[in-house]
Amino acid sequence: MPRISPADDYLTVLNLFSTDEPAKQDTLLQEMSKIVNAAAYEGWISSTVHAGQESPGTANFIQWRSGEDLEKRYAGEEFKHRTMPVFQEITTSIRLLQCRIVYTHRHPAQGATTEISPDRDDYTVIEIFKVAEGDHEDLVTELGEGRAWLADVPGYRSHSVFKGLRARFLDGPFAVVYSQWDGKDAYDAFRAAPEAEKSEARLKSEARVAALTTESDWNGYRVVQTRAAGE
Repeated sequence: MPRISPADDYLTVLNLFSTDEPAKQDTLLQEMSKIVNAAAYEGWISSTVHAGQESPGTANFIQWRSGEDLEKRYAGEEFKHRTMPVFQEITTSIRLLQCRIVYTHRHPAQGATTEISPDRDDYTVIEIFKVAEGDHEDLVTELGEGRAWLADVPGYRSHSVFKGLRARFLDGPFAVVYSQWDGKDAYDAFRAAPEAEKSEARLKSEARVAALTTESDWNGYRVVQTRAAGE
């Protein structure tokens, strides 16, 4: 199964698609599955497809050897004249985000590696944070090292922080947090925690992130498919 690790030095691409109906999400998943099953692109490492849980949509977590390999894929006739038109027809928004993994952390019970797979039962959350150019590095640091307190939150499994490099259909600097939880209830409880119950470290961290962030959004997901090169 794919793993998330700064040591691998892959280019990570998060393709996020939103739609307005559950039936269209099913269509998106079918189209994405066709692409993943047929993938044999130079430099492609793995693809992991996620189904939206909070609002209709999908996410494809893709690992590439390099940006050059990805650009060859984008320049191909199949991508330009079939893939993108199909997705544009059934989505309300598309964001193609190129990122670099800078930090990953797990609860001690999760072992030494952050893994993503439909064989796991994670409730996965993907958060997008927009930030002013001068605050990009500070935000990435705060989202990573500044959130060590997450290990004490019930239901927390892991979180990985990605620095945005470039994007299609998203303007300006950004960061991404990919986190795994025991379930939706655990994540909902984390978000709804009263201020009086939060640790001092958490209060300071959340205030810092809020001050650095210009805009943010998130969705919960379930991993439904993964495939790696050579499989």
